[in-house]
Amino acid sequence: MEEIIDIIKGHGHPNITATHKTTLEVSREEYLTLRGNCIVVIGADKGALQLSDNLKKAIRMGAMIRVTIEVDNLKDEIIGYGHPKIELNDPISIVVRKSSYICPRTLMIKANKAASDIDRRLINKIKKEYWKEVVITITAKLNER
Repeated sequence: MEEIIDIIKGHGHPNITATHKTTLEVSREEYLTLRGNCIVVIGADKGALQLSDNLKKAIRMGAMIRVTIEVDNLKDEIIGYGHPKIELNDPISIVVRKSSYICPRTLMIKANKAASDIDRRLINKIKKEYWKEVVITITAKLNER
């Protein structure tokens, strides 16, 4: 079973609320308003467009996808799935979705968690210690469903 990994680095912001119930977003933007309640990381070094070609290919083959969000020794994990129609061509954002909705920002669908489901200790650290680096590891596994 092949495993493809890509890593994104970003940071938090005092306005992170992570209360959205169906999506979770990582953004390359450096600013955040309270309306962005699905955003958990800003200042990311990659949007969907910049992900590796191998990862994109695996996602489009319907791979199982694991996203790990980590700061210091705190981390949480989200599991979802790729789909042949996922484009991954947005240069700014990456979105994890509990639904099956697909747009250029969609990384995976049918995820088991959204922003509101992420460990609150992790969210509080990202919000209060926003200068700390947040590491997001995306792992795609083929033939596991």
